[in-house]
This record gives sequence, C-alpha cells and structure tokens, in this order.
Amino acid sequence: MPPLLELKKVTKIYGGGFLNKDNQTIAVNKASFTIEEDQPKIVTIAGESGSGKTTMTRMLLGSITPTYGEMFYRGKDFRKLSRRERRQFQLEVQPIFQDPFESYNPFYKVDHVLHAPIKNFKLASSKDDRDRMVVEALHMVGLQPDETLGRFPHQLSGGQRQRIMVARALLLKPRVILADEPVSMVDASLRATILDSIQTLNKELGITIIYITHDLTTAFQISDTILIMYRGNVVEHGDVERVIHNPQHAYTQLLIDSIPQPDPDHRWGELVRATGTDMVGTGKQRDIFGIEPGIDVEYDEVEPNHWVLRSDVAMNGQTPAGSSAEPAVPAGS
Repeated sequence: MPPLLELKKVTKIYGGGFLNKDNQTIAVNKASFTIEEDQPKIVTIAGESGSGKTTMTRMLLGSITPTYGEMFYRGKDFRKLSRRERRQFQLEVQPIFQDPFESYNPFYKVDHVLHAPIKNFKLASSKDDRDRMVVEALHMVGLQPDETLGRFPHQLSGGQRQRIMVARALLLKPRVILADEPVSMVDASLRATILDSIQTLNKELGITIIYITHDLTTAFQISDTILIMYRGNVVEHGDVERVIHNPQHAYTQLLIDSIPQPDPDHRWGELVRATGTDMVGTGKQRDIFGIEPGIDVEYDEVEPNHWVLRSDVAMNGQTPAGSSAEPAVPAGS
C-alpha cells in the first residue's frame, strides 16, 4: 500500500526569477516526509519563525506546489490528480489554523462554519442528518451544542472557537489533520484541553496529526515523531524522546537549552549566551550552524529512528553528541 502522503526532496523558492536569481528565499530545502495511512501518529514539525514549517504545511495541504521535488497522494503525483481525486484529498487532509478567529465570518453565526462543509461535500441527505452530524462533532471536542450553536464568533471564547474548528475538520472524517500552532492563542488551561483532544483524535479515531509548533515542551508531551527545522532544512528528525533527550545537531541543542527549567542549579540559556545568537546569519552566508541556502542534505542515523543532518559544527566547544540538555517536561507527562 502506498503512503497516504509523501514529499520527496521538495524545495520551495520564493522571489528571484530568470533575471534576478540572487534575490531568492529558499523556504524549504530538499525535504522528504512520509505519512503512512496504517500507522497513525502525532508528528511534530518544530522550529522558530521563518524556519520553513508553515511552507511545509502548505505543501502538505496542496495549497502551494514545490519549486522542485515531488509530492504524492496515495502513490500518485499530486500535479496529475483528477478533479475527483483532488476532492477526495480535500476530504482526507484537513487543517486547523493558528488563529481560529480568521476562519470565521463575523456576520455569520458559528453554525455556518459547521454547515458549510457538509453542504459543499454533500455529506448529509437531509437537514436532520446534518444537524445530527454537527451535534456529534461538537460532543467529540467537548462542547455542548446548546451553549455553542446560534452564537456569533465574538460571543465565544478563544478555546471554544478553536474546538469548533476541530469539530469542523472531524465532520469530513479526515485521515490527516494539520494543526498549525493550535494552542498559541489560548491560555494554559485551554491548552491542556486542546492537546488532550488532539491525542484523543489520534488514539481513538486513528487520525494522523501533523502538529506545527515552536514549543518543544508540548511537542515532547504529545508527539511520537519530531522534525526540527532551521532555515528551510530538516536538521534533525526521529523518535521524539530520542531527539529531545539526545539532541545531536547544534541547533536542536540550542532550542532545548533555551527552555527554562525549574532547577536553580541550571543556568537558563547557557548555550544561547555561549554561541551569541546575534551572529546567526540571515542572508546568503554560512551561519554558525553551518547552514547556507540550498545546501546538500545528508543524514546520519545516530541511533535507531534518529537522524541528524551531517554537519561539522559543534556547540560550545563540544561535539554535537556531547550535549546533555533536556527540556522542561511537565509533571506527569
């Protein structure tokens, strides 16, 4: 059985052109990524702003096409999908965006955002069927229909609006949900609720979750696999516990060291101060992590299910494998 989704050495370049090749931004560089239908997981794509994770998400959604490389849906080149196959893809791969308020029309009640996909994809044969589907979807994300339906978006909390978007995605019975920073706009208590909902979708409904975030703590808490991105490159990927507890790339070490830990003997950000992050280049030059635009990507498997981008850059005078930094992991996780 072919993978549900597969990216093969995809590169996305913005700007430039035939007469202006120097003014280019390589948002994603030769990245490969596979989603198996029969192995539903929570996969995190992590990195700072500008690392390329949102561009990777948009390619997985099919909303932008790679400049180079190939994307496959159920083994077929995405560019050659028929209209019917594209419609099926839209059913099976659904997004949840960072700011749910942008997904709502303020002139419509929230019912509209739930009814629209049912009508567009002709999922219900009657109004009663449609109403039943909406109520079931709301219950699945922990919302009471009588406290939610019939209201305008501004009358609901940020957490309620976010969970309605999860319910909307569930109406289409997707195989993959791409969640782009789904908890960045809510407070700590709602964050825990939404993360718990994401885990439930994965474990009980068998939905693969692609979790996009800059927060390694929540990534460690819920993920099976993690990809660390920096300047368009996947610099480290594999089993989340192996990557976080034994970071091999200098950039991954820096990210983990930047997490505050409740330990008075641990000096927060020692590696950050040691490297001087203001030296990190943003232009054409090689930066302190050895990353430059359009580099060739080669990976070493440092342990089972743990790969790191080949690099000669060490951190703080140590080899990359010498780091013992660990993230602040919430109690009970």
